[in-house]
Amino acid sequence: MKKFIETLKNINKIDELRERILYTIMILLIYRLGSFVVLPGVDPTQLAALKSQTADGILGMLNMFTGGAFANASIFALGIMPYISASIVVQLLGIAVPYFQRLQREGESGRNKINQITRYLTVIILILQAPSYLTNLYAKLPESAFVISGTFFTIQSVLILTAGTIFVMWLGERITDKGIGNGISLIIMVGIIARLPFALFGELGARLEGQGGLVMFLVEIVFWLIVIIFSILLVQGTRRIPVQYAKRIVGNKQYGGVRQYIPLKVNAAGVMPIIFAQALMFIPIMVSGFASSDSLSGFGAAFADITGFWYNFTFAIMIILFTYFYTAIIINPTQMAEDMKRNGGFIPGVKPGKKTVEFLDSVMSKITLPGSIFLAVIAILPAFAMLAGVNSKFAQFYGGTSLLILVGVVLDTLQQIESHLLMRHYDGLMKSGRIKGRAGGVASGF
Repeated sequence: MKKFIETLKNINKIDELRERILYTIMILLIYRLGSFVVLPGVDPTQLAALKSQTADGILGMLNMFTGGAFANASIFALGIMPYISASIVVQLLGIAVPYFQRLQREGESGRNKINQITRYLTVIILILQAPSYLTNLYAKLPESAFVISGTFFTIQSVLILTAGTIFVMWLGERITDKGIGNGISLIIMVGIIARLPFALFGELGARLEGQGGLVMFLVEIVFWLIVIIFSILLVQGTRRIPVQYAKRIVGNKQYGGVRQYIPLKVNAAGVMPIIFAQALMFIPIMVSGFASSDSLSGFGAAFADITGFWYNFTFAIMIILFTYFYTAIIINPTQMAEDMKRNGGFIPGVKPGKKTVEFLDSVMSKITLPGSIFLAVIAILPAFAMLAGVNSKFAQFYGGTSLLILVGVVLDTLQQIESHLLMRHYDGLMKSGRIKGRAGGVASGF
């Protein structure tokens, strides 16, 4: 506690860091308030059916990602997921389309063009998704819930829902530029964490009513904490590669001659594979229309059942594939080998150049496989928790996308705060060692 209070005092001494944290909190408060602003023309007192629809299942998970905005018929009801879907498409195009490959090599100007294309694609996705959301409103809410209706209400609401998500994107960018942490990641996290108290007390209430009692609830909490610990280990786990630097004498000074280590993360992709895979798992329910989610059959029903085999099997496979995909984007063995050679470094027992590239690529492949499998296992744990009788709302935090995003984003944000403290010669957040968040943020691809 003393260390924590001292750290808070140190943060307060750094004007820039204090202002960045306060700015981030202010932006997140704006986002949370916006999630309760109901679409103009909808009676907020008659949303019971919509809240019931999003109590569990795939729509419950989607509602959690929007911080409850979906069930509130909010101006932010579509959340940030359309932007993530657009980001996935653009990054996949970067593999197959030469134009996007060229943009990726153009540095800052290329990234700006890619971001602009992503925004345009987001608007297109929103214009397609917004009518589906409104169709669901018409189907679920009584006619008296609509103060205004008809074509005017539809056009007005499509524009508002589209503008709402664009505004959320802008808030995320403001946090990234002027706040602390990655804006999009923090917006996703704050929406998820807003549901945690309700889920926790809901599970406690269910157990106290006779479904296992307080003892069973405490057992669940213990297992939950164990999963959190394993999630932190997964996010922070590294394998260190030794690099020997040759001695160089320039004038009267000696350089090199020391051994250093390159930390290769077991899960270099962070939680991005889970976010990408989850965004794609929402597509079937969005394409089929939210209103028809209760009467789906065949393919649609299989991918709307979050405890079903095919949903979780597909989800796990996509996470593994996206882990390899995103790791390949982040880690460039060729560039690493060139940097080592340029600085007079080499891996003991490995020839510089092509052999070093092959060695680094082999090591990354070996550590990425178990990391991706472990990530996939944690991601599908909520399904097993629900089958074991855990309340569906609390089960979403029993591993899964929610927990991993919370762990990843919190560690990354703390790492950025610690970097500010260390640069000003203050003690970091930990007494020994550094917080090993993934540099660049959980959603650095956005």
